[in-house]
Amino acid sequence: MPVRVEAPKAQQPTYPQLSNNLPASPVSKNPNNKINDDSVPKSFDRSDVKLGRLEKEVYEDKDFDGVRRMHKFTLYETATRFYIVGSDLLDSRFRILKIDRTADVGDLSITEDEVIYTREETTRLLATIEDGNRSTGGLKHRCPFWGLLGFVRFTGAYYMLLITKRSIVAMIGGHYVYQIDNTELVPLTAGARKPDRNSEEARFVNILGNLDLARSFYFSYSYDITRTLQHNIIRQREALSNGLTHPDNHDYNDMFAWNHYLLEPAKKHMKNTYDWCMPIVHGYVDQSAISVYGRIIYITVIARRSRYFAGARFLKRGANDLGYVANDVETEQIVSDMLTTSFHAPAKNLYSNPNYTSYVQHRGSIPLFWTQKNDAATPKPPVEMNLVDPFFSAAALHFDDLFQRYGAPCIVLNLVKSKERTPRESLLLKEFTQAINYLNQFLPTDKRIRYIAWDMSRASKSRDQDVIETLETIAEVVVNTTGFFHNGPSRDGAEASLQNGVCRTNCIDCLDRTNAAQFVIGKRALGHQLHALGVISGTSVEYDTDAVDLFTHMYHDHGDTIAVQYAGSHLVNTMETYRKINQWTSHSRDMLESFKRYYNNSFLDAQRQEAYNLFLGNYIFTQGQPMLWDLSTDYYLHHIDPRASRKRRSYIKWWTPKNLEKRVMPRATRPLDEFANKPYSYFDDYWLEYYRPKALSSFLKVFSYDINSTLRYIPIGQTSEGKYDLSPFKVRTNHGGSNHKKSKSKNNVINAETPENRLKKITALEGWPSSPQKQQQTLRQTSNPQFPGRDHNAVSGDMHSGLRSSSPVKQHFAVGRDLIPLEQRNMQQVVERSLNPSLSEKETEEYALYVSHPLNLPLVVTTELPPNTSRDFVNYVNSTSPEAVANLRATDNDIKSYEEFLEIPENPLSVDEADGGRGRYRAYQYWIMTGKLKQQRIGMVSVKT
Repeated sequence: MPVRVEAPKAQQPTYPQLSNNLPASPVSKNPNNKINDDSVPKSFDRSDVKLGRLEKEVYEDKDFDGVRRMHKFTLYETATRFYIVGSDLLDSRFRILKIDRTADVGDLSITEDEVIYTREETTRLLATIEDGNRSTGGLKHRCPFWGLLGFVRFTGAYYMLLITKRSIVAMIGGHYVYQIDNTELVPLTAGARKPDRNSEEARFVNILGNLDLARSFYFSYSYDITRTLQHNIIRQREALSNGLTHPDNHDYNDMFAWNHYLLEPAKKHMKNTYDWCMPIVHGYVDQSAISVYGRIIYITVIARRSRYFAGARFLKRGANDLGYVANDVETEQIVSDMLTTSFHAPAKNLYSNPNYTSYVQHRGSIPLFWTQKNDAATPKPPVEMNLVDPFFSAAALHFDDLFQRYGAPCIVLNLVKSKERTPRESLLLKEFTQAINYLNQFLPTDKRIRYIAWDMSRASKSRDQDVIETLETIAEVVVNTTGFFHNGPSRDGAEASLQNGVCRTNCIDCLDRTNAAQFVIGKRALGHQLHALGVISGTSVEYDTDAVDLFTHMYHDHGDTIAVQYAGSHLVNTMETYRKINQWTSHSRDMLESFKRYYNNSFLDAQRQEAYNLFLGNYIFTQGQPMLWDLSTDYYLHHIDPRASRKRRSYIKWWTPKNLEKRVMPRATRPLDEFANKPYSYFDDYWLEYYRPKALSSFLKVFSYDINSTLRYIPIGQTSEGKYDLSPFKVRTNHGGSNHKKSKSKNNVINAETPENRLKKITALEGWPSSPQKQQQTLRQTSNPQFPGRDHNAVSGDMHSGLRSSSPVKQHFAVGRDLIPLEQRNMQQVVERSLNPSLSEKETEEYALYVSHPLNLPLVVTTELPPNTSRDFVNYVNSTSPEAVANLRATDNDIKSYEEFLEIPENPLSVDEADGGRGRYRAYQYWIMTGKLKQQRIGMVSVKT
């Protein structure tokens, strides 16, 4: 007799449990996910503690290089001078800056003391100053502050701008990045009074106050955030190869240093300007952590806004005659493995840590001469090409600048509309395409601008195109073409890789569509970066995973911040819109943001533009010239004087050959000669800045413990039995929108088209199609292989034909548009369903009874009316006649059930065999055995018991 062998049951895999406690959510503790650095513990005196020999050499060396870099400042004042006392990270070395308050109006007198003082020497010096000024009021402690932004002058004396509050937002290589939370404008005149409210000086001060420096302005004491990580590493390596401990000059990028105008007076009157002042960037900085089974990966997003041609949405469009475009933003994402903190590798290989990667993108307005009139009566004003530029000189200057900043090739992803009833964006598409074709004909073949024109707005509204799938395909091409920065050498001995080239993305405003496209490109780059760090085996990460959800939130906040800075409101269309997730719930939000954007553009942008022009130095007060508020236009503040003679560049050789050269990484990273035996702290004081030795601190105030992390997505209750996969790359949910997996045909056969073939179809790597019509056709053919060439009306017809079934039951239940899933309804169906809801007769009666029922009923029945009785209550009580009450009779079953309910057994919580026949116990037993609720079918209605 054959023996039947049962197949073993598949066991659920057991995942490692979460042994550590999750940190508290930053939302409940701090809504902005920031650490208020006002509460950072101050160093206490440890003069009696005996230091080791090495610590003594580091902390007491008079020539310690880090002492020139000050991190804390205190402002003192006398009747004639300001004294700024700066201290290092350890509060052990101090320097003093003196500012004369009696200088002539318009003059700035600053004395920089080169002597480095100890704490005791500084205390004695301040006491001497107080004794010498006792007759005039002595020495007063004005305020502590965290940095000096520079000096500014309007119509009279100078002011200095101080950072009085800050908060930590990121940590890169052991160096903190801070956000400005509050500033103070201090006049430098003796006995300064508040200017008359009607004076010109007071009006300039009020205009400057319209620029909120407490939002989205960032600085760092020891890391150059105006440059990319790739540039900073290359610069440090070049200095070491030349025998220098540090680069010999401060190479801050003026394009992103928004206080450049305020730093100019300091450069003229101070020898070591950047020891006291620091550049600030405007944009967005955020940092989060991915926990891969205890291995921490940091993701840092830094967006830098250009100060050139900066302004509000409708007031700054296109480009100026210097090639600078409006809303120019450089976005960098740094992915690093926090196995070690610093940029350095073991064995004294400085700035060679292979655990750091970086990828850079760019967005900016279309580099042509075009404007839109800001008219409150027209929400979408027409596009005006207000200047004829047959040789596209502005575009040539712009792309030459991109080559200089990022190298070649430059990929242009143009997302403007191609077909419109009233030509608006399509005018710019045609002109921009001609500009690219003109400029490309003179460039070397391998350095030509790669141009992709795709109507993303039309594709998102079409049912036969998958926007995310198409963007994923484009993103793979972009990342493979430009590469990304990976510091090295890596674990397998490979040299460092550099990013050569950049992807420039734009739509009409460089906001909604641009941010979605940049997110998908960044997501692709994130997969390559994680693969380079050895975190994942492949080069892609899936949607709806903890890691991608965290990354999505970062890019959503990034897009919101840029949109508020440029347009005055948050993003209108988010990634949920393009992924077709929760479209109905987000519809009201999108409408609200559109109204906010319209209101800000119409009524508030002019004030913001004046503040930009004043803070950036675009407008400088000159006696006899018009005031800022009297200018009818600021065109001449952002363009070169047409009467000024300047050398014209060649119309044919419009680029700089040096900018097209490939970037290479210097190989020498070890310190040479007399610096070979110096400790790490001699070259980089990251250890002092990050770990804060000799300072009392707590874990709750340490940035690394408060940073947002994928650990916050983990449900603790599901990890106790090991049934929850803690991997941040595990797909958690499956939305009804785009699935972004391999498409299958109706026969469940995976489409045989490979990604490489699709890449070639879209980009034609041998010669990218420059015609927008050809690219639109190619993208439509490859966007959704499951429905090639399927018409929108055909899909709609199929959907409705499925409802017109011959079955009488299906016809009965298809009254309704209710059977159409919410995400598949079009706007017309939603409006009809909202205005004409279908209710059954029974539902109508129940609703009428609900409306007629009084809201408040007394708990005790009495014949007396309660005080303040409403007429509705009296009518409701009198509506029941005594005859109707008299006819109410309880049946025998009702009495039996009531007596059974009142009967309390000796052990009320125990269940015996007699209870097993009851309906509720049978349903409970069925649920225990099967895990499902027992269902009883009554006619056509399914009822759960």
